[in-house]
Amino acid sequence: MSLKTFHIIFIAVSTLTAFFFGVWAAYRGIVDQSGVLAVGAVLSFAVGVGLIFYGVSFVRKLKNAGIY
Repeated sequence: MSLKTFHIIFIAVSTLTAFFFGVWAAYRGIVDQSGVLAVGAVLSFAVGVGLIFYGVSFVRKLKNAGIY
């Protein structure tokens, strides 16, 4: 497995993990009425969205460079 492929897979897994944690934190925040978990959920969703933009820009950069 090349480093490019590993990087793309790692970004995808990190994105899914961020969204799953966000869903869990939102659920637990509602059940436990915890503001800390609600903030964690919002931040986790923001990181997930940021990782999507980063992954898309990484793939575009590879395509523009003729590497991928």
